[in-house]
Amino acid sequence: MKIALFGNPNTGKSSIFNLLTGLRQQVGNFPGVTIEKKIGAFNSVKNKHQLTDFPGTYSIYPHSKDEEIVYNALTNSEHEDFPELAIVIVDTSNLERNLLLFSQLYDLKIPLILVLNMWDVAERRGIKIDLTKLQSYFPTTPIIKMNARIGLGKDRLIAAIDELDDKAKKDAFIPSSFPCLIDDKEAQKEEVLLRYEKIREILQDVQHEKTTINNTLSRKLDRILIHRFWGYFIFVGILLVIFQFIFSFAAIPMAWIDDSFVLLSSWMGQQLPSGILNDLFAQGIIPGIAGVLMFIPQIALLFFFIALLEESGYLSRVVFIMDRLMRPFGLNGKSVVPLMSSIACAIPGILATRTISDWKERMITIIIAPLMSCSARIPVYTLLIALVIPKTYLFGFVSLQGLVLLALYFLGIVSALLLAIVLKKFIRVKNKGFLIMEMPEYKKPRWGNICITVIEKVKVFIWDAGKVILAISIILWVLATYGPTGNMEEKIAQAKKTEFYQHTNEVQKQSIISSAKLEGSYIGIMGKFIEPLITPLGYDWKIGISLIGSFAAREVFVGSLSTIYAVHDENEEHQNLLTHLKMARKADGTPVYSLATGVSLMVFYVFAMQCMATLAVVKKETKSWRWPLIQLVIMGALAYIGALISYQLLA
Repeated sequence: MKIALFGNPNTGKSSIFNLLTGLRQQVGNFPGVTIEKKIGAFNSVKNKHQLTDFPGTYSIYPHSKDEEIVYNALTNSEHEDFPELAIVIVDTSNLERNLLLFSQLYDLKIPLILVLNMWDVAERRGIKIDLTKLQSYFPTTPIIKMNARIGLGKDRLIAAIDELDDKAKKDAFIPSSFPCLIDDKEAQKEEVLLRYEKIREILQDVQHEKTTINNTLSRKLDRILIHRFWGYFIFVGILLVIFQFIFSFAAIPMAWIDDSFVLLSSWMGQQLPSGILNDLFAQGIIPGIAGVLMFIPQIALLFFFIALLEESGYLSRVVFIMDRLMRPFGLNGKSVVPLMSSIACAIPGILATRTISDWKERMITIIIAPLMSCSARIPVYTLLIALVIPKTYLFGFVSLQGLVLLALYFLGIVSALLLAIVLKKFIRVKNKGFLIMEMPEYKKPRWGNICITVIEKVKVFIWDAGKVILAISIILWVLATYGPTGNMEEKIAQAKKTEFYQHTNEVQKQSIISSAKLEGSYIGIMGKFIEPLITPLGYDWKIGISLIGSFAAREVFVGSLSTIYAVHDENEEHQNLLTHLKMARKADGTPVYSLATGVSLMVFYVFAMQCMATLAVVKKETKSWRWPLIQLVIMGALAYIGALISYQLLA
């Protein structure tokens, strides 16, 4: 049976979805749009079911792109997502608002189950619901009370699914009214007011002993955490702790993964007979895979903390306090959510701009969203920080490397806000934006939800980034292994004639020959071609090759370096990437990766629009190549100028 989950935002839909489906989930897109659709499978006693988690909405009448998804699925019985059964999740502590959507779905004659979630929150607030009386108003709709965060009520819900008589007929909640078919805005308002009037009558009968909530724990915490002054410092402090954890706790598993792949590459080189296949695996495929997997600990930690903040209810407070900060920059308060989402990935952040009704404000948010440092930048940041920033601690416990990572994120945020000011002058906003949002109660995190979120996000990272990096690693290996006829041999002959080659040891001679061979390859020719352009930034032609590869996706930069240095040192003992980069030297013997070069690269990747998938989504959302090209030019210019200034100041 095709079952759909509906409900207002912050009612616990995701908790119930995870509770029923566990890890049997997949992410796709709703038909015709790029909005994410979560689909899962679960078994009841009698049958197997498909469960779809729809975007949260307050009413069936759409006011945003997300809400149009719900509208389109429910108004067309031929729609592929039209449900055979709808489960409506409501917040028991706020039934008046939540029952509006339920009443609209009730009048559509779709088989329903009403789930009174967050029953414990209602009890803490002194709200008591007479379940028997409430059931009498909706006799053909099973009503289940749940506390999904701890799994309470799961069995009752599954039993209700099995027992539901899908042929049961319902009396209309609002006689002579059929929601979804009312196009006139005034008529919609009248119907909504009529529904609220009837909902209040029902609640007067079934809801009792509602007490004030002014002194609840959430309100007390909010006096501190969203304070006009201290709230910002607390938020910065939380971010600092997160980045300290990312560096301190991820270092050991990262080193273990990296060293494991070095051993695997060495073992593979010994097991396979010498030749092209051996080189492909040892120098192309395995280093490419390592360039993805070695950063899983840091990616997982980032998503863990984001999920933790969201589960606890604090992330909504971040949106609230940042709204006050962003208004002077000409951004709608609703821009905060897409920008916060972009810290994980710019693509869902850009899709989240669909909640912004004003087109011009939406364009500004879309353009600046990629400046928020996403998870794809973490592999680049952490590699470069470990390479050029000393592993020292301020005051004995604050990691300097963690502070640099935090500074890179803030550089992106500040740059996004400054760019918004500039764009405001060119893209004028007619209407003043506003932010309407709920402040959910603070809750104990449900670790099952967090684990599922982290696993799903890491799977997406491995698959999406992994297949791109692996493909590019193989292409780079081919380009680095072969060259124009006689070109590689000519470069080797030239290197052997140098005085430096004549007066060095055998190990260094082999390194010089490998470097000359790489320089004469197809990829060496490409790197040499762009070297004059990137030399002022402190980069050599090998870095240039990785820059070219990372235009597909930023994280490819690391995989490209892994492949290039694996090919370069093909006859040496296998070493991890960090060791290769620390040993890299220019022609004059100075390190390739100095502090100036490392910082220049970090700044470059803060600004660079190197994500083809993001450009494609921007094009699809704006229905024009104009805006993604504007993004590409603006961010490319910022990246080059920022990297140039950084290198010239520190060199």
